[in-house]
Amino acid sequence: MRESGIEEDVCFPNDNEDDINYSDLDDYIREERAGDRLDTRRRSSSAARRFSLYGDRDRNKEKSNVEEDRVTLFSVTEPASIHARSIDAIPSHGQKLSDLLKKGCFWLDILSPTDAEMKALSKTFHIHPLTVEDITMEEQREKCEIYKNYYFICFRSFEQNQSSVNYLQPLALYIIVLKEGVLSFHFRPTPHPHNVRKRIKQLRDYIKVSPDWICYGLLDDITDSFAPIIRSIEFEVDSIDELVLILKESEQSDMLRRIGYCRKRMMSLMRLLVGKVDVVKTLVKRGEAKQPQEIQPVVSSEVLLYLGDVQDHIITMLQALTHYEKISSRSHSNYLAQISIEMTQTNNEMNDVLSKLTALGSILVPMNLVTGLWGMNVLVPGQTRVSV
Repeated sequence: MRESGIEEDVCFPNDNEDDINYSDLDDYIREERAGDRLDTRRRSSSAARRFSLYGDRDRNKEKSNVEEDRVTLFSVTEPASIHARSIDAIPSHGQKLSDLLKKGCFWLDILSPTDAEMKALSKTFHIHPLTVEDITMEEQREKCEIYKNYYFICFRSFEQNQSSVNYLQPLALYIIVLKEGVLSFHFRPTPHPHNVRKRIKQLRDYIKVSPDWICYGLLDDITDSFAPIIRSIEFEVDSIDELVLILKESEQSDMLRRIGYCRKRMMSLMRLLVGKVDVVKTLVKRGEAKQPQEIQPVVSSEVLLYLGDVQDHIITMLQALTHYEKISSRSHSNYLAQISIEMTQTNNEMNDVLSKLTALGSILVPMNLVTGLWGMNVLVPGQTRVSV
């Protein structure tokens, strides 16, 4: 269970050490191995993580097996990434995790971190309690915060599995950029870390892998993941815009549903993209400014160019979605106007038929009245007279 006390408060003063405290990490790993805690510990999470205070997170109804390759370590000195079920399972062949991290630039990616892991990492890398709270609470607001020894970035992606009930639901990725490496956290499986590691493997001989480049790779891969669905929305919007005025009444039964579903997807994507511009802009601005302290991570001029390209992509996609939304709104109005015109035409045809029936009735009713009166079997004046 989560410990309670004054140390858990976010305002409790943090240590002022600048260097990474690898000894705390080694102590945590040693305690975990000695305690031999099994699945019940690893699957436990605090009540704060099960229910967000911010009301904007998905409830994650789809439970995944977090024990399978939950932690991944990438290091520039290792030939391949190291996958493990937990942090204490990463070192192999008698090596220590701290020794692996000291060799060079590293990237530690963790799926569904436990409270004990967050506490150990916060002590090791001097992570501020506010950052730890944002991660454990699954804060959904996208932002870039600058601390004494690291950058903290919250960047949202979305569930890309179309067969999932959470399709297009927000999925936050939390990135801590240190001078020595990168820490990333997420609470649902996402393909972005794997895609970036694959890209690094392909470009390893041509680029210098640094913490700022890894951060750029994650932001770029998340941004690029929006392109296919925006392209499909473009095709759908063009199709709706062309068909809404030419389809017959019998063929328009599902048009309103198509328009509504398309606009819903556009609003979901716009909601996910609108905050990313400020995040990248803040990161670029901090990179262009001179770093006052040597312990803060540095954003190189080359990475700044790439971040500018990411920002351009985000703005372009937002403009495209805004344009498609206007077209969909016009198609929606045209569809409703088309229905109104068809209803008016139907009413006019019914009125025309009724007017003809009224004219015919005005002729037949008097004739029917006369013939009806004189055709009845009753005494008629003058009936008995012979001359008649």
